[in-house]
Amino acid sequence: MSDAEAKGLALFTEIYGEEMAEGTRRLYEDGTTFGSEQSRWTMEWTFGSVWAREGLARKMRSCTVLGMLIAQGAADEIRYHTRMGMRNGLTRTEIEEIFYTAFPYCGFPKAATAKRAMLLGFEDYDKQENGK
Repeated sequence: MSDAEAKGLALFTEIYGEEMAEGTRRLYEDGTTFGSEQSRWTMEWTFGSVWAREGLARKMRSCTVLGMLIAQGAADEIRYHTRMGMRNGLTRTEIEEIFYTAFPYCGFPKAATAKRAMLLGFEDYDKQENGK
């Protein structure tokens, strides 16, 4: 396991929990599932290199990523990153402000997509934190 992969796996585990991290690790180690290499790249590059950088606090990085994902209309990723943002210290109010800021820059349809995904992300976070 490379240093970047180890850092990424540790951060991913902190954010999403042991079960999800282990499932992702097994997926890319097995290597037979379609797209399994993408999961390795996610651990090594996205989490182990980009998210592990010290130049931007994780909370601020979450703000930035949420804004970019809203602009793309990437609902599934917005959902995951809403949960991640809360684990990185964002409050629901701050996430709501990110949502409001998206309207003039991304338009109503993409902001509406973001709202639905963010609400699901809040549910996911609550389940993870409260075991519900």
